[in-house]
Amino acid sequence: MILWFTILQMVVAFAGAATCLVVFLRKSAPNDYVLGATLLVGVLLLVQMIVAIIAPATGNAPVGDPLEFWLYLIVALALPFAAGFWALVDRSRTANLVLAVVLISVAVMTYRMQVIWG
Repeated sequence: MILWFTILQMVVAFAGAATCLVVFLRKSAPNDYVLGATLLVGVLLLVQMIVAIIAPATGNAPVGDPLEFWLYLIVALALPFAAGFWALVDRSRTANLVLAVVLISVAVMTYRMQVIWG
């Protein structure tokens, strides 16, 4: 993993979670900003998966358990897409709160992946 990219992922996830909380507090349904932030976090995790596949070939292999890292990455990758789909189906204001919790969870999981890798 690349440290600056991990920090970028975490900042985007926390900013997206803050956006979700603001929309939740305004008692609105999920909007394009909330779903866009969730999609952006998912795309960044897809890029992270590509980096994790290429990095060991360039000499940047994980120090920790590779199985643990990959399980974290797969679950973290599934969360924003599943929650985003659920928010599209359930257009209530509580979907924003669920998205916020998912984005915070992804940020924490991304930090844990960095710790496992380095």
